[in-house]
Amino acid sequence: MHRMLKALEREEMVARDPVTKRYRLGPLVFELGIAAAADFNLVDVCRPSLQRLAQATGDTAFLFIRRGYDSVCIDRLQGHYPIQTPVVTVGSRQPLGVNAGGLAMLQALPDAEVAEVAAAVAARLGAYGEFDDVDLRKAVTESRKRGYASIGEKAVPGVTAIGLPVRNAYGAPSAALTIAATSNRMTLTRQQEILPALQKEVGIVEELLYRPGHTAGAGVY
Repeated sequence: MHRMLKALEREEMVARDPVTKRYRLGPLVFELGIAAAADFNLVDVCRPSLQRLAQATGDTAFLFIRRGYDSVCIDRLQGHYPIQTPVVTVGSRQPLGVNAGGLAMLQALPDAEVAEVAAAVAARLGAYGEFDDVDLRKAVTESRKRGYASIGEKAVPGVTAIGLPVRNAYGAPSAALTIAATSNRMTLTRQQEILPALQKEVGIVEELLYRPGHTAGAGVY
């Protein structure tokens, strides 16, 4: 325990009072809290879009952000269709490209960064069925040609999802909106039918985040 505390102290996660010798939370915890607040701001901005997507499609809508080589689900809303796919829970983390949110952000990155991500996550992809870094790069290529991310049977067996990146003011992706359903429901025809709604909501979110004078997205990127 003492070694753990000393390691946390070196990282400024905790601080030790020189008089009482007791530990308290350090300055890095405050910085992490500030960083996390931006994500909650993003949740507030995107929640109406998720509600509209879930209502319009009847399926589950998700919000993902990028954290290093991973995508993290930070919000989700279920639709009214009897069979829902809420298996990816809020707070869950998966390699970029395994789910539609991660793939949407990955395919919007430069080729060099895609190669870096693929190499970094390659050892972890085997946990998602017959999937490797070659398959990941192929999925990126196909998503770019298609104009949106579509992937199934990887993050969750029996589930297929589509997604689009939310880009910052510089065009870089750091979030994504997705819609997921059972694979037999999320056919290619259905993907094309619900894609316009997804495109519309991504446009709304980007406008809200970058509209002059709007502060909801401050610090998100």
